[in-house]
Amino acid sequence: MEFFVDTADIKEIKRINDMGILDGVTTNPSLVLKSNKNFKELIKEICKVVPGPVSAEVTATKFDEMYNEGIKLSKIAKNVVVKVPLTPDGIKTCKKLSKKKIGVNVTLCFSVNQAILAAKAGAKYVSPFIGRLDDIGKNGIDLISDIKKVYSNYKNLNTKILAASIRSTKHITQAAMAGADVATVPPKLLEEMFDHPLTAKGLKIFLDDWKKTKQKIL
Repeated sequence: MEFFVDTADIKEIKRINDMGILDGVTTNPSLVLKSNKNFKELIKEICKVVPGPVSAEVTATKFDEMYNEGIKLSKIAKNVVVKVPLTPDGIKTCKKLSKKKIGVNVTLCFSVNQAILAAKAGAKYVSPFIGRLDDIGKNGIDLISDIKKVYSNYKNLNTKILAASIRSTKHITQAAMAGADVATVPPKLLEEMFDHPLTAKGLKIFLDDWKKTKQKIL
C-alpha cells in the first residue's frame, strides 16, 4: 500500500519525506487555509519536495470553471493530480481531464455506485472517506472492501482506491487489509504507526547492554 500524507504543512511534508516512506501528498481547501499560504505557490513548493503525486483540489462547482481550474493546476508541475468532487460536473471534468492524460483524484466518495462512476470517468484515484462514514454510523472500511470487490471484476479498470478521512492507526491497518491501494494519513497518525511499547522496551535493553560493553562504533 502506498502512503500519502494529508497535509499542506510544508515543514511536515519535508520531515516525513526525509524518512523515505512517502509516496505522495493530498491537500484540500481546509488544509490550505491552515497553511496561510498562496495556494498555487504552495502546491508548486510541495511538488518540488515530493516527486510523487500531489493532489490539488479545484474550488469551482460548475463544469466549465472546474475544467479550466484543473488545466491551470495541472500546469503547476508534472506530478499534480487534479482533485474534483464526486458530482455530475466533477465526473464530467474528470473524464475530459483524463482524456488529456491529466491525473484526477475524485474525492468525497461515500458509495460503491459513486466509485463506479469515478472509474468510468477514468479517474486515477477515487477517495472513499472512511471516518466520515463512521461518524454517521456506517462502516467506512466496508466501503473500501466493497469497492475493491467490484473493481477486481474488471481487469481493464485502472482507478486506484485511496482511503481518506483516516482517523486512527486501526483505520490504516484495516484499509490495508481491505485492499486499499493508497492511504492518505495525517502526519500525527503516521507518527503513531511507529509506536509499540515492546519496541521502546527492547531498544532500551539493547542500549543498556551496549553501554556495558564500553565499545564504540564510530
